[in-house]
Amino acid sequence: MSPRTTPKKRSKPQPADLAKESKLPINKDLSKDDLVGFYRQMVRIRRFEERSLRVYQQGKIGGFLHLYIGQESIAVACASLMGEHDHMITAYRDHGHALAVGMSMDECMAELLGKATGCSKGKGGSMHYFAPDRNFWGGHGIVGGQTPLGTGIAYALKYKGLKGSCMTFLGDGAVNQGAFHESLNLAALWDLPAIFIIENNGYSMGTSQERSSSHPPEGLAARAEGYNMAWEHVNGESLFAIRDAVNRAMKRAHEEGKPTLLEIHTYRYQGHSVADANAKKYRTKEEIDDYRKNHDPLNVYRLYLLGKKVFSEDEMKEIDAAAKKEAEDAATFADESPFPETEAITEDVYWETDNPDQRVSEGRLFFND
Repeated sequence: MSPRTTPKKRSKPQPADLAKESKLPINKDLSKDDLVGFYRQMVRIRRFEERSLRVYQQGKIGGFLHLYIGQESIAVACASLMGEHDHMITAYRDHGHALAVGMSMDECMAELLGKATGCSKGKGGSMHYFAPDRNFWGGHGIVGGQTPLGTGIAYALKYKGLKGSCMTFLGDGAVNQGAFHESLNLAALWDLPAIFIIENNGYSMGTSQERSSSHPPEGLAARAEGYNMAWEHVNGESLFAIRDAVNRAMKRAHEEGKPTLLEIHTYRYQGHSVADANAKKYRTKEEIDDYRKNHDPLNVYRLYLLGKKVFSEDEMKEIDAAAKKEAEDAATFADESPFPETEAITEDVYWETDNPDQRVSEGRLFFND
């Protein structure tokens, strides 16, 4: 039998039932402020990403830019459940997670432009947002490289006896990296409070899941069976369904100290990155249009809130206008911010360099020509 050379058409997701899912235990007591707050966060992420794309097209951003448009429900739902000892780490498509945990648009936009006022002082760029004070540990550019780090955070929680968890996000393309499997093995072997979340948008760069990943009929998450680990599939267009599944995983982590693998089915409307010139060639126009029209998590949630009269059309428009202004103001802030000074290149590299009065090592830390 010859290998398949043409991509298998991606199956359409099952429609979300937000009315039913909103009554699940973790969702049924949400207040109006909670519900509207989730929508506001999703809108803020989308408007930030759209404004970032314009900044990139203006030639102000160097390197790559991986946009989160279409996946906003995941970051917002997961962040909404975080407690004092719950942590988050992700890959290079990190803007949505950063905003969801409470980072400001100003520091995020400034980082894109490499400015000193950015969250990583202009040294990280799009793929390396960090906010340790918010239990957000990046932003990592190496495919699958964040999975051992997330496992390490979960190990630290267990070692310290803290009731928490670490959510490690990855794309469907990262599931074939050796580091991912090593992480699953250790998390299961040592009973770590780790939650691995595959944001499956169907395409690892430009290659469909069907052509890139061998897996059981049950999907990528079923690989967890090989590690005796709990796993679930989740409909990513439903913020309520995500909260329900992640809540179960958090309870397992908090109360049993055991890991979980979640596969959240979602979709990205843009390319793998802005540099992806073939984004509309390996996917059909009909597929993209169908997702935008029928499965967009932002629109699905908006229609639910309007139908339940949680807010009005006018209130919805106010939220959107505020998010656009915030993104526009952030772009202005980034433009007007200074670049790092040349001397800053040796800062934040070694702890002892930034704290010379507490240095205990000997020898030279940096070498000049």
